[in-house]
Amino acid sequence: MRYEEFLRQKAIEDVPTGLSEIPDINDMLFPFQRDITRWALKRGRACVFADCGMGKTPIQLEWAHHVPGNVLIVAPLAVSQQTITEAEKFHKEPMEYSQHGEIPTRVSITNYERLEHFNPENYKGIVLDESSILKSYTGKIRNEIIERFGIIPFKLACTATPAPNDYMELGNHAEFVGAMSRTEMLSMFFVHDGGETQKWRLKGHAENEFWRWVASWAVMLRKPSDFGYDDGDFILPPLEIEQIVIDTEAIQEGCLFTMEAQTLQERQQARRATVGDRARKAAELVNGNSNQWIVWCNRNDESDALKKLTTGSVEVKGSDNQDHKVNSARGFASGDIRVLISKPSMFGYGLNFQNCHNVAFVGLSDSYEQYYQAVRRCWRFGQSETVNVKIITSELEGAVVKNIQRKENDAMEMSKNMVEHMHTINEENVKGIVSTHSEYVEDFAKGAGWEMHLGDTVNFHRNLADDSVDYMIFSPPFSSLYTYSASDRDMGNCTNDKAFFDHYNFLIKEQFRTLRPGRLLSFHCMNIPSTITHNGYIGMRDFRGDMIKLYVDAGFIYHSEVVIWKDPVTAMQRTKSIGLLHKQVVKDSAMSRQGIPDYLVTMRKPGKNGKPIAGEFDHYEGDELHGGRQTAKAGERYSIDVWQRYASPVWMDINASETLQKSSAREEKDERHIAPLQLQVIHRALQLWSLEGDVVVSPFAGIASEGFEAVKMGRKFKGVELKPSYWKQGVANLKEAESIKNTTELF
Repeated sequence: MRYEEFLRQKAIEDVPTGLSEIPDINDMLFPFQRDITRWALKRGRACVFADCGMGKTPIQLEWAHHVPGNVLIVAPLAVSQQTITEAEKFHKEPMEYSQHGEIPTRVSITNYERLEHFNPENYKGIVLDESSILKSYTGKIRNEIIERFGIIPFKLACTATPAPNDYMELGNHAEFVGAMSRTEMLSMFFVHDGGETQKWRLKGHAENEFWRWVASWAVMLRKPSDFGYDDGDFILPPLEIEQIVIDTEAIQEGCLFTMEAQTLQERQQARRATVGDRARKAAELVNGNSNQWIVWCNRNDESDALKKLTTGSVEVKGSDNQDHKVNSARGFASGDIRVLISKPSMFGYGLNFQNCHNVAFVGLSDSYEQYYQAVRRCWRFGQSETVNVKIITSELEGAVVKNIQRKENDAMEMSKNMVEHMHTINEENVKGIVSTHSEYVEDFAKGAGWEMHLGDTVNFHRNLADDSVDYMIFSPPFSSLYTYSASDRDMGNCTNDKAFFDHYNFLIKEQFRTLRPGRLLSFHCMNIPSTITHNGYIGMRDFRGDMIKLYVDAGFIYHSEVVIWKDPVTAMQRTKSIGLLHKQVVKDSAMSRQGIPDYLVTMRKPGKNGKPIAGEFDHYEGDELHGGRQTAKAGERYSIDVWQRYASPVWMDINASETLQKSSAREEKDERHIAPLQLQVIHRALQLWSLEGDVVVSPFAGIASEGFEAVKMGRKFKGVELKPSYWKQGVANLKEAESIKNTTELF
């Protein structure tokens, strides 16, 4: 494979696999709905994150109508009949409910609880209505959908609440449509900063690339104008929310007097103690007029009390049979039922109740999503009246409403950011606008004895002559452990080890060609901790061994290596690794381990070295604990002493903090600090394996640590760096090294 072709395949986007020719779309859909449907059919596997009332049902019905083959729509139980009714408006093609896996019609519908009865081989398309059910990463239904139904070629997931601040849910959706596994997504775009390993944060420099990737398989909109359409009838009437706090004489269990609940357990106790007071207040509102009401509760005793106190009401519980649930939803939507009493977990998703504009919550849970979805059953497209929401709580329940409001503000801010990031790309994709995206740039700077190139390291090496390099020393990307940019040319920007090694092989081929026969190449590396999230286990990955094998397979000879000692206490304080914590020794030392050292591994190109690296050592480069740098003293013994210390398989006297400055090269959104090779290690390697005037190359120059030492020691340095900010600092460092060398020569 040619390198350019490899980069195109590595590009972080999901390639369309759907229809090559898109049929005419039903004119009953609004323009933005038609364009989204065309886009989803072309993609084949897509997600529609559209706010409540944006017409996800018409979109998924039209999409299913054009998929060639049997299509299964999976929806919450109460939504199934409503979807069948909607289908009758749009197509003459019938659609029926399937309970046991039978295929009564080409497009059929079932509920999530019945999925185990269906054979995925019978279908060409699957639609997940209210797909936020995927948020339960370890949930049985989530795993069944992704694993069993992965073979279906056409997939569509629709939800109003993709929880943009819950990246795990986005990862589940990506895995469902086959864009990338959740583990690969975390490795590519996210980081957690030690301690709480379940909390992942989007890497700063990867933010734009992440949302660009999401926009390749998902659309996100809150209103039509997010895609440049007229909002028109989708501008909703006012929403009036009133919190009603009732006084109560109830006292919580274990208390001598009334106290505001603080913990979740205390709030649950408070709700239990005030069921009657809250139900009476709700009944007073509901019985006070003849309008339709939907009353949401969270407890069965709340539901029972409300049913007894309200007139013209129908109660729906989870234990009720399927016919009662379906008939109750249909009767309330038609206006035959005046008051509907249920839980948000039952009727709070997918149903259209815009015929009603009065909503009451007899207490709240801590789930913002349930609250939001419950309100949007009435406050949605087609609603013509001001929607009145009454939230009834007791004075005992504490800050539950404030907690919901905080979550609402967070969700709205995250949703806004998500739309802003995806807006342009979504609009281009949905409307078919073609644009180009490229952030790759090249540049070049040079001085006395050095060259610093900005660009792709593989392309840089292609321009070097055969057998023209005397020595190579560098610190490569550690697979995906350190990702410095969002560029496809960044070898560290990969989804897994295989992708990294595939990319790295292009470089090794050029290194073998350009290095002189018999000369050496040294790379700095370390082994990589494995994690539950990325690898499924806690342990170590032999990255050093993998790199050695890679070079041996390319024709190099494994020449030598040295271990560079690192302080395990410092590593423990930085990473909070379970294996280094003393409390783990006390708890169970079977999970305890030693710290991770650095390695300097040296490979040799076969052949005879035509220019011997001859001469004695005239100085020693070491840590201050051993006297720092020492120059030759009288007598022949000095060079032998230096060599005996350099020949040690473990270098204990390397000062880990003696590296080039890094703060000036960091960009605002950099997540990983620059990790240059220690200057003392570079100096020793240059002493051992190069001569003055030799050409020294670093394929991952960063801020030019290798070049800094090489120039000071009279070598000719050539380096290449992909990241502009690092390259700029590297040029400055090389100029400084040149100045130091000139000053030293004057004295």
